[in-house]
Amino acid sequence: MKVWVSNRHETLRTIANNNRVAIDELILHNPHIDHPDEDIFGKPVYLPPATETNRIWGLQWSAPPPPDGPIPTCQAAPTEPLNNWIPLTPLDQMAQQEYDVLIIGTGAGGGAVLWRLCEKWKNEGKRIGIIERGDQVIPTHARNLSTMNQERLVAYFTHLSKPLPGAIPEYPGARQLFALGGRTLFWYAFSPRLPEWVLAKYPVPVDEMESYYGVAEEVMHVTESFAEGASFTEILLERLWMSGYSKALSLPVAADIVPQSFGQIHTDMFTSSISLLARALNLRPFDLAVNARAVQILHDNQSVTGVKVVSPDRTEYTLKAKKVVMCASTFETPRLLLYSGYRHPALGHYLTNQTFVQATGRISTVDFPIPWGPLNIMIPQTPENPYSVLMTGPEMFYWYPVAFEMPFTGETKVNLYGYGRVEPRYENYITLDPYKKDDYGIPEIQVHYSLSDTDRAVVNQMTKGIKSIAANAGIRLVSENGRPAICLTPLGDLHHDSGTCRIGDDPTTSVADQNGQIRGVSGLYVADNSALPYIGAENQTLTTIALAIRTADHISNS
Repeated sequence: MKVWVSNRHETLRTIANNNRVAIDELILHNPHIDHPDEDIFGKPVYLPPATETNRIWGLQWSAPPPPDGPIPTCQAAPTEPLNNWIPLTPLDQMAQQEYDVLIIGTGAGGGAVLWRLCEKWKNEGKRIGIIERGDQVIPTHARNLSTMNQERLVAYFTHLSKPLPGAIPEYPGARQLFALGGRTLFWYAFSPRLPEWVLAKYPVPVDEMESYYGVAEEVMHVTESFAEGASFTEILLERLWMSGYSKALSLPVAADIVPQSFGQIHTDMFTSSISLLARALNLRPFDLAVNARAVQILHDNQSVTGVKVVSPDRTEYTLKAKKVVMCASTFETPRLLLYSGYRHPALGHYLTNQTFVQATGRISTVDFPIPWGPLNIMIPQTPENPYSVLMTGPEMFYWYPVAFEMPFTGETKVNLYGYGRVEPRYENYITLDPYKKDDYGIPEIQVHYSLSDTDRAVVNQMTKGIKSIAANAGIRLVSENGRPAICLTPLGDLHHDSGTCRIGDDPTTSVADQNGQIRGVSGLYVADNSALPYIGAENQTLTTIALAIRTADHISNS
């Protein structure tokens, strides 16, 4: 305890103010002083040790110096160490709480729900938790890493992800990635909206869905200006427009292209779910656990009560929650529901993806003013042409890694990607395999998937369309590394799976209502790709995030 010798005209109250000490505490430690406002010149005053009041000011204060004396030393207040780049909460601590909302999965849907709830409840004492089955891999989208180019990015994704168990033989290209941020760590960041005639099939009014698209585009930094000024894009766009492709446009990309200014750092250029976690973290606290495998939804037959979670050492925890939002993936969300004993005729059915045709070509660059910039074009689907085509380049892809040098050889590579519409069918579904279990003792899934005659007709139509687009753009299709110039990728290779817990108005064909509320279990929601009833011929990440934000709004208002 420090001793202060009072200066002329000092009182106990002025000493308390000068030392940032509560007056009541100072009176308690100095019973020899009769009144806090009496002149105590020359009397000793006992100062208590550093208190919470002191620490609020961010410093521990030594006694102020006498006039013309030495300047006191500032000592930093004790700081609780942070042992990670994002705060993590141990499962045993989460098991001591009851959450207003607990989110399962940190991919696009889970990140969007978390951000929106933190925004809506930033001034409320609600408790929010989110768990992730995988571990931390990278703290941003892989394309934001200066060590990545397209070849290394694909190789790293292949290393981290695993083939989907039960996908063989009907869905052989499917892979799973369990990590903080999910597959958004590697997605292409293409962010088109679904056209109105596809949205018309949704249980949500089109104008309302478009409003949520606006919110999602804002938070994801979606822009059509990614390739603005690039001669590569501008020349090919004009060629396409003059050849009858009037709807061709610069592809919307979820990329923050705003320059750094006023001290605001824009390091997260390509958006991932980590971007959403960061936004949420800067709004209010939440609890996050990684390596936390949700194995069972707990309920009392009418309302959800929590989630049973298992750690890698097989320790079980019960996390209590008033509401649970499942964002585990198109395969893991229905698997979790099925294993938890939930039954619905549509659960696991209507598995939908798009057919995926890739083509490679070469184009002359003689007429391209330098710098070329990236090629970034989308030819959207129409009611007559149920497919969309993306064009990217140069060489490996549509963005340049650090120190990339453009080879000026007189021509360069163009990539064309065709996404064919596949209508949702009850006959495409997943089931639990009674004969195979994973390391946690949970039955694996078995995928049952095939293309209809209509789907195959779309593939043929799309293949012809890609050849026509290439010819009109001045692109010569060529084979590369032994691969045909144009080919259909294995089913499941395109990671646009959806529909297994679809929302809808018809209780017989939809697992959840229009708000994502699972039918028959109050407080249980779905907000990942599995909720989408239709995906058209576009990347559905923007739609998933828009719908997840809408579900979060429903939860926050209920």
